[in-house]
Amino acid sequence: MRRFCLVLSLALVLGQPVIAASDPERLEVYHQFRSLFDAHRFQEALAPAQQLVTLTEQQYGPKAAELVTPLTNLGTTYHRLGRHEEAVGVYQRSIEIVEATASGTDRRLLRPLQGLGVTYAALGQFDNASLVLKRAVDLSRNIDGLFNAGQLQMLTPLIASYVALADFANAEKEHQFALQVAETAYGKDDLRLLGPIDTYARWFEFVGRYSAARALHARALSIVESNGKLTPLAVDALRGIARTYRLEYFNGSESEPATADAPLALEPLSSPSWSMRSLNPDGEQALRAAVQVLARETPPNHARLGETLVDLADWYVCSGDEPRAQIAYRQAWLELQTAGSTGLLAQPRQLAYRPPPASITRSRIEPREAEEHGVDVSFTVTPEGRTAEVTAVQSDASEGQQKAVISAVKRARYGPRVLDGSAVATPGVTLHERIVTKRKKPS
Repeated sequence: MRRFCLVLSLALVLGQPVIAASDPERLEVYHQFRSLFDAHRFQEALAPAQQLVTLTEQQYGPKAAELVTPLTNLGTTYHRLGRHEEAVGVYQRSIEIVEATASGTDRRLLRPLQGLGVTYAALGQFDNASLVLKRAVDLSRNIDGLFNAGQLQMLTPLIASYVALADFANAEKEHQFALQVAETAYGKDDLRLLGPIDTYARWFEFVGRYSAARALHARALSIVESNGKLTPLAVDALRGIARTYRLEYFNGSESEPATADAPLALEPLSSPSWSMRSLNPDGEQALRAAVQVLARETPPNHARLGETLVDLADWYVCSGDEPRAQIAYRQAWLELQTAGSTGLLAQPRQLAYRPPPASITRSRIEPREAEEHGVDVSFTVTPEGRTAEVTAVQSDASEGQQKAVISAVKRARYGPRVLDGSAVATPGVTLHERIVTKRKKPS
């Protein structure tokens, strides 16, 4: 779930200030602030942002509507500096001024609401974040139309907040709507749809709907092909197709509903128990096609080629083909080294892990009736991508729940750490599982 903290970064488009032509001092301070902010020199931008608020207060008063933009800019600067508590107060003041001087549907509410929402999320206050961001999205739809593209920058952190709250129904709804917004804005065959399609497909992967995810990746591939020959724009779709096959192999498809005692295909293909089942070869073909496309690119994108070769090596780990996995990891490491960073291979990466039925991602208990517990597990990832020496190191869950998490981790697969081109063992890897039980009714 960490992967969701990467999509909460603030992308506010700072509004234009309300500046009187006879006020060169405020204009000069604003330009100074904007120049520093746009250069990402946020610490230096803070002083002129504060000064602009002070000058505006002196000219118009502490409750004037002219303060909304300077306050929002100041809140954004605090947010970028990680001073989130201060940002919350400034955004709230900006919102209060609009609400006191205009209607609740005033356009000037959009930016401070968005800023306040993402700041709440950065503080881990996802309940507050979802409420504020939903208000911003609804306001955007009311002002600019149901399918306006401007709401996309607010939908991303809203969805991430829903996911953090395990409110998957609302997350699904907004994911679907985001794609509809992009289709309305760009058309159904535009290359600008590739990003929204990939985001929605990854959501389906997250919730285990692999066929639906694969259909979206295939659609993205078709869009690229319809605009000419296969290009590097197709790589994400090709990697996605392979990823869905791999996840489906381990976790089962929608037509094979999970049960508490369902076995996982986590043994090499030579294992007798899985001799009749293997990874779909279309996945390997998709990855090889992606590697070939990137290998022909001029100038070469060593980083992206390295990442794709890592996917291919991971595929071989999951299929139990260790010799080919080691060759692919070596090639990937060399490409990443040429690109300037082998950080992708510096730590093990989770490839396949199916949480126990009581986990927050699989439990069917209603959130209002749920009580959450945690299980922290430590283990070693072997050079072959297996887990060993699995132990629970901290937990407030029952012994049975701890054993269920340990059992799930033992069946997991990881991409191993790669050092100087060779896969090596990594002890001390940890996993935190959120376990849900039904809240006891008061006696």
